[in-house]
Amino acid sequence: MGPILQVEKLTKRFGGLTAVADLDFEVREGEILGVIGPNGAGKTTTFNLIAGSYPATSGQVRFAGEPILGLPPHRIAARGVMRTFQHNRPFAGMPVIDNVLVGAHTRFAAGLWSIVLGRARRDEASRWQRAEEMVRFVGLGDLRDADVTTLSFGQGRLLEIARALAGEPRLILFDEPAAGLTPAECARLAEIIRGIAARGIAVLLIEHDMHFLLPLAHRVVVLNFGMKIADGLPDAIRANPAVMDAYLGSHAARH
Repeated sequence: MGPILQVEKLTKRFGGLTAVADLDFEVREGEILGVIGPNGAGKTTTFNLIAGSYPATSGQVRFAGEPILGLPPHRIAARGVMRTFQHNRPFAGMPVIDNVLVGAHTRFAAGLWSIVLGRARRDEASRWQRAEEMVRFVGLGDLRDADVTTLSFGQGRLLEIARALAGEPRLILFDEPAAGLTPAECARLAEIIRGIAARGIAVLLIEHDMHFLLPLAHRVVVLNFGMKIADGLPDAIRANPAVMDAYLGSHAARH
């Protein structure tokens, strides 16, 4: 089976600054691919290019074999690419279940004949069922009807994940999901991400916490100054001298 996501010679320039340069990598279904690098390495820019938030200067991104560069974010999401952000973005004043249902509607488009034939109603029921399932999957079942403003930071992060999953993704982009979480919350998050991959969904994960990422990722890509400097299994990445110099530092190399 081929990769679900292929990034080929992806480049992004902001004026005279090259944020991403000739980047190549791929992700397969059910794989957790970690992306690491120092601040300014181009990690979040890469996510924004894949998700359609930024136009690329050059290169190509293929999802399920089809090019997606140049498509608006909502059309990329409708194809099955979802993302979470570094900061929680709930819809205030709405209960948890309604927030999650918003994610389900990214793949819902009822036309006139769907309404006439009753398919819209059946589709809507399936979205509700999906939203309910994802709320339970991330462990927020008891807070189904709670206003999102009452959630803790960690619960808000789980809400973001449930909303992304409600859109029936084939690929999820996680941008530093462990940031600000307690060790117990990080352990729960890792369990959820493994569960996502076990469903056959590809996971692309930016994370600064190596104690969180390296035991979780199947493979790791390392960026520095917008360029890929390593791509391999976590143990090989941990021992790579170029990675030590660029990101992990001499202290990590000794431990």
